[in-house]
Amino acid sequence: MKILLSNDDGYLAPGIRTLYAALQEHIPYQTLMMLAPDRNRSAASNSLTLLDPLRIQDHTPQDSPENERIYAINGTPTDCVHLGVNGALDFQPDMVLSGINEGANMGDDVLYSGTVAAATEGRFLGKPSIAISLCGDTHFATAAHVLVTFLKELPPISSDTIININVPDVPLAELKGLKITRLGKRHCSEPVVKQIDPRGKPIYWIGPAGEAADAGEGTDFHAVEHGYASITPLKIDLSHYEMMATLNEWVQQH
Repeated sequence: MKILLSNDDGYLAPGIRTLYAALQEHIPYQTLMMLAPDRNRSAASNSLTLLDPLRIQDHTPQDSPENERIYAINGTPTDCVHLGVNGALDFQPDMVLSGINEGANMGDDVLYSGTVAAATEGRFLGKPSIAISLCGDTHFATAAHVLVTFLKELPPISSDTIININVPDVPLAELKGLKITRLGKRHCSEPVVKQIDPRGKPIYWIGPAGEAADAGEGTDFHAVEHGYASITPLKIDLSHYEMMATLNEWVQQH
């Protein structure tokens, strides 16, 4: 298996480094290649860099085997996967993995998440793709164990599916298991934070994400809150099929 590994926290982030080491130890592969942003690009969503050139920097340790490479790109997570699949490095992966993200990507988060976006780009380009996030910043080894276990006994995944995994930030011994879930929903985000810069000009920060609103049993929020890793299959089809009939009636009247 040829694995392309990316993220949105950057190639030096502890999550992607932990996952890279776990794949080295536990997963048989023909090639393991990391292509990740050269800095934190969280919340980049599915953006591509179209107006600036992209550069690939080789950060592979000198003692690495030939089939293991680490690259950083001055772009977004989507850029990384797009270049990795579309021939920038003469490499064609069998699977795209994204993470381990520092922080949850549940509910509405998937619309903004660069972690999920990297997996989405892999799926758009015809590759089985998995995004994984730790709902915290400590126990990355727990999340790595969940993904390695999933990969070892990989269930059939349809060609239009992205797998989004969120893992509680607990030691492995405290993880209660796995739950197949749907996306929950957050309340609206908190108001923007306004400050004044040293020259007296106003500046603004995006406010924190809203708290969970739809977080009942069966959602990703509920599973993580109760100590389970959530596995949510995503399908990127934004068509509102129920509304089509209403709009067709409106068109016929006009």
